[in-house]
Amino acid sequence: MRGSKLYVGNLSYSVTNDQLEELFANHGEVKQVNIIEGKGFGFVEMSSPSEAEGAKEALNGTEFSGRTLKVDEARPPKSDNKRSDNRNRGYQRY
Repeated sequence: MRGSKLYVGNLSYSVTNDQLEELFANHGEVKQVNIIEGKGFGFVEMSSPSEAEGAKEALNGTEFSGRTLKVDEARPPKSDNKRSDNRNRGYQRY
């Protein structure tokens, strides 16, 4: 694993940042937790790639709050370049 940030999917909407942090803290030092409200997923940043790998291996496919977790390495955010290139397609501003 290259990074220390994990994607955590299939979360119950009732799960809080604190609950998720407590779950992942069993597998190393948690630097940051960010649940995307109303979407059923979030991100957990561990203090090192090796801790992130260990947490992923331990928690992927396990049940938490009645749901089976999907844990994987987080992908970097998509670049805005493609989006901004398509905004004015076919139109020129002078």
